[in-house]
Amino acid sequence: MNLTRKLRFVAPGIGATLVVGIAAATTFARQDWSKEELAILSTLRLSQLPAAEADPSNRVEAMPQAISLGKQLFFDTRLSANGKVSCASCHDPKQQFQDGRQVGQGVGTGIRRTMPVAGAVRSPFLFWDGRKDSLWSQAIGPLEDAAEHGGNRLAYARAMQRHYRIEYEAVFGALPDMSQLASDASPLGTPSQQAAWQAMDKDKQEQVSRVLANIGKAIAAYEKNVHFGQSRLDRYIEGILANDGKAEQLLTASEKNGLRIFIGAGRCVTCHNGPLLTDQHFHNTGIAPHGPMPQALGRRTGVAKLLADEFNCLGRFSDAAPEQCGELRFLATEGATLDGAYKTPSLRNVASRAPYMHAGQLATLDEVIAHYRAAAAAKIGKSELEKLALGAQDVKDLAAFLGTLSGPIVSEQE
Repeated sequence: MNLTRKLRFVAPGIGATLVVGIAAATTFARQDWSKEELAILSTLRLSQLPAAEADPSNRVEAMPQAISLGKQLFFDTRLSANGKVSCASCHDPKQQFQDGRQVGQGVGTGIRRTMPVAGAVRSPFLFWDGRKDSLWSQAIGPLEDAAEHGGNRLAYARAMQRHYRIEYEAVFGALPDMSQLASDASPLGTPSQQAAWQAMDKDKQEQVSRVLANIGKAIAAYEKNVHFGQSRLDRYIEGILANDGKAEQLLTASEKNGLRIFIGAGRCVTCHNGPLLTDQHFHNTGIAPHGPMPQALGRRTGVAKLLADEFNCLGRFSDAAPEQCGELRFLATEGATLDGAYKTPSLRNVASRAPYMHAGQLATLDEVIAHYRAAAAAKIGKSELEKLALGAQDVKDLAAFLGTLSGPIVSEQE
């Protein structure tokens, strides 16, 4: 609709044209959307994201001393086998707390894409397969993973003693006596490290494992303060809901059509919904599998690992009471939908987070949209996708819209 021509028809006088033009501008953007569409759009605003709930399994997450310690640990390369890898190596603040690689690269090469830190505290399950159920438990995983930090449990406890004793004990209390223990020991390490671990008595094993859990809790306390900032889409939606005529200028015609497809014919909002544009669930989208079995099974393997994890919400290192672990207690453990299913990632800042999917299988957003449009059969499990009747211009508009989701990454500790 040509706004200028319509105003001249209604009020041909110059003065009347100006008055009517101002009045129409305040409602034009809103009139472009139906009530049903506006209701959906209103749920996508970042301003509708409630404050993050406290994690009952991490009693120190709000302590300033824990946050400060966690920040130091996040950037410390000494927490790795080769002294070169830190959490920030893959979760680089200069790259939106991710790394831009197809798969993670630590002391070795991983099999999955690095997931962003921002907003992760909102997720009940972490990693692409959901094998962790808290931010602190997630932080522990890479430390002992052979391809990531590659370290061992006792070496990390010794690092706390050597470099962070005052800071650690101010938050968690006294470190255990390790004077009679080997230099390296871990239930997950090399054969010699595992043998050294088995030679330790059970009390010492638990004390050292608790230090590892506390390292994770401190890192999580820092990571909880990393957020997504407002995007152009947020400002557009806030503007049209407030009848602000200037909002119309925030999105191009192509981006607006892409938004309409996103919440309509493209069915993207089915899974990418809410202020973080994710349903926090796991879905099989038919993407080509990557990595060895059984990891390629995705959520099915993740569930098994989560239930066996000594650092889960119900484990002895959790600060939560059993009744506070509802997500874990009522976890779906069976069903064909687990096979080949992976976490729905947030789409915030997605345009600058290539490559895409759980192992970086697709290089561009155009390729991602083409994949969803074609809805090819899955090689593992059954894909949930259905073919989309989108034209070539619709595809371009949808890709253009995804660029409006970019905003700053806000760290309260910077």
